[in-house]
Amino acid sequence: MAQATARHILVDTEAQCEELKAKIAGGEDFGDLARAHSSCPSGASGGDLGSFGPGQMVAEFDQVVFSAAVNEVQGPVKTQFGYHLLEVTSRTD
Repeated sequence: MAQATARHILVDTEAQCEELKAKIAGGEDFGDLARAHSSCPSGASGGDLGSFGPGQMVAEFDQVVFSAAVNEVQGPVKTQFGYHLLEVTSRTD
């Protein structure tokens, strides 16, 4: 079964998500921004979500995590929790 590891930043607005994505594109560290801005408890560990398989996260996460390129920041991704930037750090099929 497929497995992935990923990290994310969860914020309240799409605009905030876009602003953080621009900062990452400009060279700022994803983990540092997650610690400073993410409203998810995973923010304390740089947004690290650990390893998981299909169906263990919300559907919007699965669609991105199991199809997007590895080590590229994706988003904003809207879920019931807010807006996410996602980065798949590894994946096995």
